[in-house]
Amino acid sequence: MPGKHQHFQEPEVGCCGKYFLFGFNIVFWVLGALFLAIGLWAWSEKGVLSNISALTDLGGLDPVWLFVVVGGIMSVLGFAGCIGALRENTFLLKFFSVFLGLIFFLELATGILAFVFKDWIRDQLNLFINNNVKAYRDDIDLQNLIDFAQEYWSCCGARGPNDWNLNIYFNCTDLNPSRERCGVPFSCCVRDPAEDVLNTQCGYDVRLKLELEQQGFIHTKGCVGQFEKWLQDNLIVVAGVFVGIALLQIFGICLAQNLVSDIKAVKANWIKYDDGYKLLK
Repeated sequence: MPGKHQHFQEPEVGCCGKYFLFGFNIVFWVLGALFLAIGLWAWSEKGVLSNISALTDLGGLDPVWLFVVVGGIMSVLGFAGCIGALRENTFLLKFFSVFLGLIFFLELATGILAFVFKDWIRDQLNLFINNNVKAYRDDIDLQNLIDFAQEYWSCCGARGPNDWNLNIYFNCTDLNPSRERCGVPFSCCVRDPAEDVLNTQCGYDVRLKLELEQQGFIHTKGCVGQFEKWLQDNLIVVAGVFVGIALLQIFGICLAQNLVSDIKAVKANWIKYDDGYKLLK
């Protein structure tokens, strides 16, 4: 109508989504940097940073790798999402979305393959544990990880106590001069609640006994079987954790893509001139 002006709502970047994505990612950035720092500090304490070849000398898994890899991925994602949201940088936001989406699909594919090829996964888990049993005394972090697993799941070895024959200190061969010969680590022992002091020699010579006698001193079930039983007993909790992580990833991807769309919509309303940008009316 004459005398009246029509007002058009110009597209704008939503502040709520922008700063929520920024805050969400800055937490991950800080946590990732912390994990990475812990991993690098642990390697420096073990002299790995001054001798990189030590990374390949260990026959088993160095748990510090988990801190370095997880911390590195979290730092990269957190940086891309945080700076991308704050500076409204579509390249960083797209990188964040694609990287997070790739991790999501890798997790999904791993879960499906683990369900379909259960027997193969079980064999690989046996092999993985036995390789780490061989390297038990080679790295203190690996040793602590194995001890924690055996104590937590009340198990010993991958399939049973005899798996410790793979370790040069615990095997039962006549040529083994170790005092730990035919024994198992203390983490295999059945703990006496009345003991105030941990007996680290409780596993000495225990495998010289008959199997029925061993049950009174050590856990005779393998860690693979105990881990499977733990998964079955805690299936709802484990599934809930994975679903929660997946939802967080999907939520982060959606936030980033929504922010990219807002930025593109705002930029589409500007036309470039030699002397700058002028908003289209």
